[in-house]
Amino acid sequence: MTLMGLGAYPASGPNWLGMVGMHGTYEANLAMHDCDVMINIGARFDDRVTGNLNFFSPNSKKIHIDIDQSSINKNVIVDIPVVGDAGVALSAITKAWKARKTRPKPKAMKAWWADIKKWMAKDCLDYTQAGSVIKPQYAIQRLFELTKNRETYISTEVGQHQMWAAQFCRFDKPNRWLTSGGLGTMGYGLPAAIGAQLGNPKGLCVDIAGEASILMNIQELSTAVQYRLPVKVFIINNQYMGMVRQWQELLHGGRYSESYTDSLPDFVKLAEAYGLAGLRVEDPAKVDDTIKEMMAIDGPVIVDVRVDQKENCYPMIPSGAAHNHMILGPEDEDEKAITGDGLALV
Repeated sequence: MTLMGLGAYPASGPNWLGMVGMHGTYEANLAMHDCDVMINIGARFDDRVTGNLNFFSPNSKKIHIDIDQSSINKNVIVDIPVVGDAGVALSAITKAWKARKTRPKPKAMKAWWADIKKWMAKDCLDYTQAGSVIKPQYAIQRLFELTKNRETYISTEVGQHQMWAAQFCRFDKPNRWLTSGGLGTMGYGLPAAIGAQLGNPKGLCVDIAGEASILMNIQELSTAVQYRLPVKVFIINNQYMGMVRQWQELLHGGRYSESYTDSLPDFVKLAEAYGLAGLRVEDPAKVDDTIKEMMAIDGPVIVDVRVDQKENCYPMIPSGAAHNHMILGPEDEDEKAITGDGLALV
């Protein structure tokens, strides 16, 4: 799935490989790189998915289905363009496939899945929650686990928390995920959660936010209070514009500029000023109880989750690199290879 397509195929399904792209999974990106046929349904082949276009899935035949003709061959030249509604196009393709009465080749399929399982074995989303500091991945993973049996709608702002949410919230249904995608709109998540709550009054609507992004539209808390909308704002607070800091660390030799904030508001007091509940958690052992308390409150809530300030979001495709060239973690030796074209593109 692309970032915007999460939920179109259930994450609990047997063929789920995760998200592709700059912060997608190792297995999804390698499968996209090594496949022999790629069917793109309604995605844009944007640079956050393709990486360096010169090395994008070099040996595959590409089929692109899109209702917008201008998106065809815009970024990636495809072998078979299909302009039309995705549902109509897929029905026609399925009908034609069945008419041919062809069958998969078990030997080839077995070999392909052996490759995929080898890539999956790297466990590219692995992290360690240890010590007294909350890892942001842990906070988001626990939020997902404790809300997955509810009718939950997740929105995000923009940055590291957005990518961690995409990685660790495993959607089984469409239209449960609201994010601004490549537009990169800090401040999107809270109004989106408010809209989702209006449209789904019995649903649990959570804005997973960063402490910088939430300040862009924080005044909309008054909308939530006025219309009695029980939206929950789950702030992953590391006092940085985290993705900016990560790029400054990895692409600019740790020369940080305007990415740290030491004068943030007290989000608990700010919540109270707006007439809603404010919670704070700093201890990993109290994350679950805080999330449960948040869900039990019949009204809007802000949860200020104080997390590890220096945690980076992996996997990561460096700017200018091919989409099969991924940094899998802080110890990855490829991290030292972010030079040349990658630096020039930032």
